[in-house]
Amino acid sequence: MKVLGIDTSTMIATCALIEDGRVLGEFSLNQEMSHSENLVPMIKELLDSLNLKVADIDLYGVAIGPGSFTGLRIGIATAKAFAHVYDKPIVGISTLEGLAFNLTFSGIIVPMIDARRNRVYTGIYRWEKGRLINILAPTIMEIEELLELLNNYDHIMVNGNGTYIHRDRILEVLKDKVEFAPIGLNECRAISIAELSLLKKDEKRDYNYYTLVPEYLRESQAQRELKGKESGSR
Repeated sequence: MKVLGIDTSTMIATCALIEDGRVLGEFSLNQEMSHSENLVPMIKELLDSLNLKVADIDLYGVAIGPGSFTGLRIGIATAKAFAHVYDKPIVGISTLEGLAFNLTFSGIIVPMIDARRNRVYTGIYRWEKGRLINILAPTIMEIEELLELLNNYDHIMVNGNGTYIHRDRILEVLKDKVEFAPIGLNECRAISIAELSLLKKDEKRDYNYYTLVPEYLRESQAQRELKGKESGSR
């Protein structure tokens, strides 16, 4: 089964193709360029390099958030369009779970995505008998609140772009309890999204190209501004 994974939830735009336990290819870019401009060309170049067509894909996996509102919409819309045209299954994967899946670590794994205003999107994960288990559901949290919670653990690995921003504070509070992921495992990777989608494809969840939607965890800036205007007009 050929599985195409896509993640555009952060500044990283990434796509990857796996088949029968093998990585066929991966393409990632981290640059100040709209995902709407580079995602489809990236997918095309990946498939062209493998002498494949979009019609050859059997399953789509896409990161559904949290993360950039615009980025998520672009990635999800692209995956849904392909799945719809070729009538193929699609699975939505939490961006945080995808980040945690990058790491094989004996302690707890804490992905962090910058949510601005000293907050992060985060969750807590650990491996049990070869399965990644979620022990704190994806949420948005003040960094100080998260660090206070993590101080109850002794063996922690963190990754995600939130760790760049809050690295000094993380080290100050958690000291030798914490490890930072290697550079290659610190960013969103479509390979993890693809593999997770393959593992979850048989779960009884309402994922298809009609119903799949982003999981923002908070309202977009436009929605918040609209509510503010409505409140002010009353």
